[in-house]
Amino acid sequence: MKFVIALAVLAVVAARPGEFYDDKYDNFNVDEVIENKRLLKAYTLCFLDEGKCTPEGQDIKKWIPDGTTSSCSKCTEKQKPMVAKFIRAMIAQLPDEWGRLNKKVDPEQKYQDTLKEFLEKHAPK
Repeated sequence: MKFVIALAVLAVVAARPGEFYDDKYDNFNVDEVIENKRLLKAYTLCFLDEGKCTPEGQDIKKWIPDGTTSSCSKCTEKQKPMVAKFIRAMIAQLPDEWGRLNKKVDPEQKYQDTLKEFLEKHAPK
């Protein structure tokens, strides 16, 4: 048991900062975006490469595929619920755009169970 704990501590210590997305967006107000359909659509079009991206949108755009395919493995613990809320809002408010984005990110639909688990864990209904 001590060996397992030592390995876990070593893994945490050995983790390099570059293994995670920049934490400058850990306090990004995702609620402000998802509560404003116009803003949500603008971000979604950015993610689809169909609209202009703000600097934040450009960065968050990188997180959507990761959130969809690997439970946001490079996201900080604060970013995971943010990404999950963003995805849930797109599914609920912009289903057509979400469908296109989901096909773009997961064309073979092989990560849908992973996505569902991620959403249930980080943005429960």
